[in-house]
Amino acid sequence: MFTFLLVIHAIIAAALVAVILMQKSEGGGLGTGGSPSGLMSARGAADFLTRSTAVLASVFVGLSIVLAVLAANRQAVTIDPSLARKPAAVAPAAPLAVEQQNGAAIQAPAPVSNNAVPLAQ
Repeated sequence: MFTFLLVIHAIIAAALVAVILMQKSEGGGLGTGGSPSGLMSARGAADFLTRSTAVLASVFVGLSIVLAVLAANRQAVTIDPSLARKPAAVAPAAPLAVEQQNGAAIQAPAPVSNNAVPLAQ
């Protein structure tokens, strides 16, 4: 039901945009040609587009409220607790690395903590 109403809401939004873009800023709408009276005259088109804009906007706002209520009352999505953050176990200190330089073994300096800034030697 929610998905169906969401699709209808998108269609109404697209129709509302189309109706608004068809109107002239002065209220002429759909061009100025045609018969002096009737639906497709400048005055008739403006009245039709104005009314259809008001109806579509009202339906859009009403459907937005209905969708918000439906979304609030939906059953909560369960979150997988297996990925929850667990306290990290303290790893034992790693042995000092040994590097080879000119055939002699040199011990690397001990790693510094994350809070300390290593100084140049």
